[in-house]
Amino acid sequence: MQGDFKDSELEAVLEIAREAAQLIREVYVTPFSVEMKGPNDPVTRADREANELICKRIEERFPGAAILAEESVPESPDDIAKLLGNERVFFVDPLDGTREFADKIPEFAVMIGMALRGRPVLGVVVRPEQGDALCGKLGAQTIAFRESAEGERTPLRVSTVSDASAAKMMVSRSHRPKLIDPLAAHLGVTEQVPCGSVGVKVSRVVTADAEIYVHAGKGAKLWDTCAPEAILIAAGGRFTDLDGQLIDYTTTDIAIPNGLVATNAALFERVVQGVAAVR
Repeated sequence: MQGDFKDSELEAVLEIAREAAQLIREVYVTPFSVEMKGPNDPVTRADREANELICKRIEERFPGAAILAEESVPESPDDIAKLLGNERVFFVDPLDGTREFADKIPEFAVMIGMALRGRPVLGVVVRPEQGDALCGKLGAQTIAFRESAEGERTPLRVSTVSDASAAKMMVSRSHRPKLIDPLAAHLGVTEQVPCGSVGVKVSRVVTADAEIYVHAGKGAKLWDTCAPEAILIAAGGRFTDLDGQLIDYTTTDIAIPNGLVATNAALFERVVQGVAAVR
């Protein structure tokens, strides 16, 4: 791991994400309305304003970059396909965990990821209320660090727990797929930790505060996973769909059809086998 955690692209994305996080915090402490884009799909002005800011800053720092952002997805499938056909694509979730944001539960995050030829290679997840940032970069040198609100940087590494009965499993605070309880019982997991935001749940695995996160639904989108996946892999973890297959970041179907598995390396095979056994 690179000792000084310095990479120009990663530093630029971190700066953008922190600026968006500050905007979100300013909205969070004021009265704001909540709209519904669809069933169980809330949106606020914080989502939209952060989305606009992030896209503008990426265009400034990475001229000509392809960007797929949650609040500005092209309407045409052909336009999405053209965008995702670029060699390098930024995936932006300006406010992951909008439901928690609206309910004043501080489990939400700004997430910016970058994929190169269909695979995540860079990710930044900033939690505005906690003030910390998780950052990862894959390539010639692997970088994974946590930056505190005060700017202190420390290496990130997933836990080495290999006994599932000693593992913590992150679960959704707002909805509970039928798969989760049978899987926990099959694995022998006794501690489940409710939490909002896909990014925040994966972050707990990245920081070794948990070992397992399984998302069994079809609600996750590519912008929910690109940044967390890059960081988790950089920190030594594993990230796939429920069958243990890599997520495809070039598909025009921006919804991930077969759930997610995010774990430390030691438990990955056991968890995927457990999913297959209880499905």
